[in-house]
Amino acid sequence: MAKLARTTISRRTVESLEVERDTVYWDSELPGFGVRIYPTGSRVYVAQTRAGGRPAKRVTLGRHGVITAEEARKRAALFIARVKTGKEPVAEPVRKACGPAVGELARAWLEEHVAVRCKPKTAQSYRLIVERHILPALGRTPALGVDHAKVADLHHALRATPVMANQTVDTLSRIWNAAVERGLLPEGAVNPCRLVTRNRERRRERFLSAEEFRRLGRALTEAGSRKGVSVHAVAAIRLLVLTGCRKSEILALRWEDVDLEAGELTLTDSKTGPRRVSLSPEAAKVLEEVPRLPGNPWVIPGRVAGERMRNLNDPWEVIRERAGLDEVRLHDLRHSFASRALALGESLPAIGKLLGHARVETTARYAHPARDSLREVALLVSESIAADVLSDYPGTSS
Repeated sequence: MAKLARTTISRRTVESLEVERDTVYWDSELPGFGVRIYPTGSRVYVAQTRAGGRPAKRVTLGRHGVITAEEARKRAALFIARVKTGKEPVAEPVRKACGPAVGELARAWLEEHVAVRCKPKTAQSYRLIVERHILPALGRTPALGVDHAKVADLHHALRATPVMANQTVDTLSRIWNAAVERGLLPEGAVNPCRLVTRNRERRRERFLSAEEFRRLGRALTEAGSRKGVSVHAVAAIRLLVLTGCRKSEILALRWEDVDLEAGELTLTDSKTGPRRVSLSPEAAKVLEEVPRLPGNPWVIPGRVAGERMRNLNDPWEVIRERAGLDEVRLHDLRHSFASRALALGESLPAIGKLLGHARVETTARYAHPARDSLREVALLVSESIAADVLSDYPGTSS
């Protein structure tokens, strides 16, 4: 047994205690109030006292993280007072220990983890999922009262949007794991999201053929003579096609990031960290011809003075309709860049560097080989083998 000399039990002191064996630390102000720490790291508040010469009685008040140190102190004082006055020596908590609600854990996760570690766009996505789906369904529910069935019901309720249903469960799982790591939920508490079967997500494998690229080129050229699409929107789309950059990278590009003499872009806030993008002569020409607005640092300015363009989707809908590419997304231009590079014989690691991928597995997912290229390879391989295997086959020439 050990006593916290000159220190009272509080959240900070309890979380700072580390032991390798089962140990109880007693509070320095309230005799009989303690915290028991197991070798696993679990921490449980206890109370112990005796009266009238009877053997000491000890009760468990609650697990650290499920109840606060202040609540445990109140329960300990109540228990000790009852024993001292001859009443039944049992703990009598004001309410059942049910721990923090899901909403409390979600808000703490958004403030302490997401806001600090995630990029703004990712943080915004997490906030929308929490506010639109998790809080309305489970916000007031005690976290330890959430089981597999409740999470499965939430997942099923979002069945009309399968991807969002999966993302909601994944986000709730992250919230739960973070709460356990920070001691807000007891160690070993089973994550209720763990066994929820996710919806099957179909990855889109859409990339432009040579003919579709030509149609897109004509539509971009004609856009300058028609209303509805600005010259800066046209330039942004051309840069997406010619660099393989992400939409966010092009829209966040400043003139100070462009070095036409060196033929490269410096992306200071890319998804995977700062990187440089080499410019082809054609991409450099697009940048040279982009009109610069006085006092605006952005390459692709928006309608508001001094601001950048925020919405490229509306101009893209006009362009793709004119090009007959109704189902093509802006992100498919990046797919197409990767596929063309693969068709030209570039390796996946090289393509990954072009696209700014941290892992080659990500590149493999984007770089879908063109069907024509696959057909050509299949014919070449088949003809090579056939020359040996079918040399004596009727109807074939030697």
